[in-house]
Amino acid sequence: VQLQASGGGLVQAGGSLSLSCAASRRTFSNNGVGWFRQAPGKEREFVAAISWNGGFTSYTDSVKGRFTISRDNAKNAVYLQMNRIETEDTAVYYCAAALVFVPLRVASGYRYWGWGTLVTVSS
Repeated sequence: VQLQASGGGLVQAGGSLSLSCAASRRTFSNNGVGWFRQAPGKEREFVAAISWNGGFTSYTDSVKGRFTISRDNAKNAVYLQMNRIETEDTAVYYCAAALVFVPLRVASGYRYWGWGTLVTVSS
């Protein structure tokens, strides 16, 4: 599975942005998918994850109530809707697909990683 994250850009604090993760070469409709991010000088951290059918989701505390992860298996895509964005959300965002169908919170559980997309939040 090849993954490509897109949708990043420059946004003002308080604004919204929608990230997309598209899979190619084969479907990832049976895989749990997660979003991670890495800010400058910091380690990569978990953001959100979704089960294979979208029935279960998981979020890190700092984005709960602001970000929403969803998926459309017919389009072979996973999305991250980011609302009320904060300057602390500035990072490169990566999507990843696991070999299991549940939403995992640890990076080591993911087999396939895509190129990231940069989100820059201005104050």
